[in-house]
Amino acid sequence: MARAWTWSYEGYDPQEERLREALCTLGNGYFATRGAASETAEGRSHYPGTYAAGCYNRLTSSVRGRRVENEDLVNLPNWLPLRYRIHPAGTAPGPWLSPDHEHLVEHRRSLDLRGGTLTRRSVYEDGAGRRLHVEQCRLVHMGDPHLAALHTVFRAEGWAGAIEVEAGIDGDVRNSGVARYRDLSNRHLTGWVTSTEEDGAVSLRCRTVESDIGIALAARTLAGCGGEGKGQQVGPSSRHTAKAVFQRLMLPLGPDCDAVVDKTVALYTSRDRAIGSPLRAAVAEVRRAPGFSHLLSSHQRAWADLWQQVRLEVPGEAGRILRLHLFHVLQTLSPHTAGLDVGVPARGLHGEAYRGHVFWDELFVLPFLNLHLPEVSRGLLDYRHRRLAAACRAASEAGRAGAMYPWQSADSGREETQELHLNPRSGRWLPDRSRLQHHVGSAVAYNVWQYCQATGDTEYLHSEGAEMLLQIARFWADSAEWDASLARYRIRGVVGPDEYHDAYPGTEAAGLDDNAYTNVTAAWVLSRSTELYRALSETRRRQLLDRIRLDHDEPERWEDISHRLHVPYHRGVISQFAGYGELAELDWEGYRKRYGDIRRLDRILEAEGDTVNRYQASKQADVLMLGYLFSPEELAGLFRQLGHVLDDDTWRATVDYYLARTSHGSTLSSLVHAWVLARTRRETAWKYCEEALTGDVTDIQGGTTEEGIHLGAMAGTLDFVQRGMTGLETRDDALWLAPATLPQLSKLGVRIRFRRHWDVDLRIRAQRLRIAVPDSPHPAVRVVLGGHTHVITPGTARWLDLPPVGHGAPPPGRESPASSARGSPPSPGRGTGRGVEEEGGTSLTGGA
Repeated sequence: MARAWTWSYEGYDPQEERLREALCTLGNGYFATRGAASETAEGRSHYPGTYAAGCYNRLTSSVRGRRVENEDLVNLPNWLPLRYRIHPAGTAPGPWLSPDHEHLVEHRRSLDLRGGTLTRRSVYEDGAGRRLHVEQCRLVHMGDPHLAALHTVFRAEGWAGAIEVEAGIDGDVRNSGVARYRDLSNRHLTGWVTSTEEDGAVSLRCRTVESDIGIALAARTLAGCGGEGKGQQVGPSSRHTAKAVFQRLMLPLGPDCDAVVDKTVALYTSRDRAIGSPLRAAVAEVRRAPGFSHLLSSHQRAWADLWQQVRLEVPGEAGRILRLHLFHVLQTLSPHTAGLDVGVPARGLHGEAYRGHVFWDELFVLPFLNLHLPEVSRGLLDYRHRRLAAACRAASEAGRAGAMYPWQSADSGREETQELHLNPRSGRWLPDRSRLQHHVGSAVAYNVWQYCQATGDTEYLHSEGAEMLLQIARFWADSAEWDASLARYRIRGVVGPDEYHDAYPGTEAAGLDDNAYTNVTAAWVLSRSTELYRALSETRRRQLLDRIRLDHDEPERWEDISHRLHVPYHRGVISQFAGYGELAELDWEGYRKRYGDIRRLDRILEAEGDTVNRYQASKQADVLMLGYLFSPEELAGLFRQLGHVLDDDTWRATVDYYLARTSHGSTLSSLVHAWVLARTRRETAWKYCEEALTGDVTDIQGGTTEEGIHLGAMAGTLDFVQRGMTGLETRDDALWLAPATLPQLSKLGVRIRFRRHWDVDLRIRAQRLRIAVPDSPHPAVRVVLGGHTHVITPGTARWLDLPPVGHGAPPPGRESPASSARGSPPSPGRGTGRGVEEEGGTSLTGGA
């Protein structure tokens, strides 16, 4: 059981340290700090970064003679520094010690997922046989989002004397955690001021260069012998430099006298509410903070409460990895996030890859959060709504109506995608056309709709949600061009989720025509927006007509376009985009033999002087993303709406076609393939599920995880269990289930929030499903399984037989009462999924 909740590394390996630091990051949704040892500085093997959610700054660099602006999530002053050396009696002091010192003989680092702490045990031995044992526990407080602490215990073996400790705050930092960015401007901080307070606490304040965000940290260091640090530090006074402040203390140490140092730190920025000065807030916070033992207890209670809300149980190693994934999702997106103006950073708060930008990753994150922490989902949607005006300006500047959300967003909501990107294989800077991934707008709309379906938050859907959906629909309607030769609308000049293809070979024009994923999701947005507009009250409709200047006849045009957008086909399968089937076939086997890992095939081909635009080769799931977003019957309904019959054979052929032509250059690709294959090729699905699970743990992308974990992929694996294995959908005020578990994931449990019901318990065991609803005064929960509707009253549980795989969710080509996002539940009747027994006063504490 202990191993199920811990993640440990034995020994010190400089080649693996940055990866381990990323995976040992601690955070609380407000800020996070990588798992670097407190004695280490930035270098080839270590990167002690700290990041506050939403704290960005913009700098200008020179690239190929061009001035290029980049906005980055800022690496904040380093609060970790705490180094030490021994002073044996009667001899000169030893060297400053750290895990990379030759005196290190033992080293173990353990991440406690249950309690949210990082513990490190190190043993050093010098040439005279003198040993120093160091044990350090670190936390970033989940209850009080501004606090962090280090508790360090020193023990001498075979000698007596003193231990010299230097602790401080270092503001001399930069953003240098990603090698390919290092030639760009990276000094984001300025205006450093350090001080020592009367009570001995030290502080540092500074601000970001362009965004002018004030940042303040204060630290209190207490030291003592034999127990929790109680006495103030002794020895030399504080040492100040231009950008840092340190304190040195000398403590007696011997075999019978341990030395304990407790360092407590508070972090505030000028983005925080109701604080006045960040510096005053930080100093006051660190002064009133309790001792480490009390901090640890309250921190662990906060984590215990959080784990209760997000309970997901899978036995074995898969369950252990899923727990790690959930831990890192919660450190980036915790209940504290709900009150912040932040989005979903693609690499968490764990590093600087993608510059901390917000892409479409909430598409993989919010479905999980909707059923556990819906207030966090709403806060993340508010981030998008606050930037709706910026998206509308972007659309207008592009000659379009409505809202054009950026592919990469950060602080203001403007497009942050670079115009150039570096191919590290060739060393060449190349045009970056990924800003043409306008499907990000459909992702925003999808997330709004799914949140409201899961929570029943009609108020949000009819207000902020309606504004976003209708403006995104306007953009798609204005982007659609009528082609009389096809008698279809077409959307031209876009880039799909694949990302490899950004132009037709031999042409100068950027973008592609009729990306299937883009067109089908645009049709979905137009349909849902039309439906929503008609469902609004007359008063709300008039308000929207005035607020966003919507014409009365626009929804009619949306409906027409939603039925006549072009979806290209070739050789009996859905084409990724118009003309995809005419591209050359790639010698996949030849490239694998030559290069081994060909996930980044685009970089390989460009370094050879070729381009991936010439080939039927995809970086990641594109067309198959449709099977990830929509249930089989809903996807069939969408294609039927567009005038196509998507039967089971066509979908299987499409899956097989792209499975053979995808390099999986994104960690999201394996996740999507596992999801889709679980219902079409079950015997193949586990391979991709396993790759999605271990992607960050083993750094399968080769050096990317050390730059920040892949948050969407981690959250996606959680949702793969929660919704993928159960077939769970939330619509029409009911839970719809169509389980299709894999043998390796046939035993699972998940606890969700559905509407006003907390802790609804779903468990799958041996082809049976148990649903338990806690006692409450709220209405019963309707569950639809295998064509049969069950009503679970609060305070009861029921076991249901699972229908055979493939039943309960009609394959894509069959008629279904749920062929649209609204759907309508079938009337109760006989069939598979019948109720077997009902219990009263159910317990929800059983283990998996």
